[in-house]
Amino acid sequence: MGLFGKSQEKNPKEMVQEWRNKLRKESYQLDRQVRAIQREEMKLKRSLKDAVQKGDKDVCKILAKEIVRARKACNKICITKTQMNSISLQMKNQLATIRVAGSVSKSTEVMQAMQSLIRVPEVAATMRELSKEMMKAGIIEEMLDETMESINESEDEEDEANEEIDKILCEVTADKLGVAPAVVTDTPGSVVASTSVEEEEEGGEEVDDKELEEMKMRLQSLRS
Repeated sequence: MGLFGKSQEKNPKEMVQEWRNKLRKESYQLDRQVRAIQREEMKLKRSLKDAVQKGDKDVCKILAKEIVRARKACNKICITKTQMNSISLQMKNQLATIRVAGSVSKSTEVMQAMQSLIRVPEVAATMRELSKEMMKAGIIEEMLDETMESINESEDEEDEANEEIDKILCEVTADKLGVAPAVVTDTPGSVVASTSVEEEEEGGEEVDDKELEEMKMRLQSLRS
């Protein structure tokens, strides 16, 4: 607190260092989120292998689709981290500018990166706060994030992922299954031998509707 109860303004160097710390903290949060999604993906893979052995075509496709969504979520987070690292590097350059000119300078690169990041749900709140502080400092101009479209995938885009789903089925089943297995008949042992896969891990949980829904909800919460 300064005189008459007024807070002293932070010097430019302190502001930049504080912004870099916030970006670093958000990056760590994203790393944890990626690890959590990857753990869910491993569970989905085990359940998919179990469903393949049972010849459950519908469950196989649903699980493969969830794996595709999980990987896309991880890719989006990796892109977000790259943009945040770019901003952090620009902030490091600002420190050099401060030492020479004594103040921060306007940055088109930071402006563009911030415009992208405030549209990402995982970091939107922090990026919006940082953008306001950067506007006050003169690094970026006013940003109209309310006019920007969401980058969340639409259901239509997800429905076009059939090719990716087939790739997942090939990958998870060690290329022994190019497409979903044939529907099981009532006759025991009628499932084609090619639908069986070796379990990489012991045990296999039976996938029921409740468990599948729980997996979807966990992935959804991790992506939101």
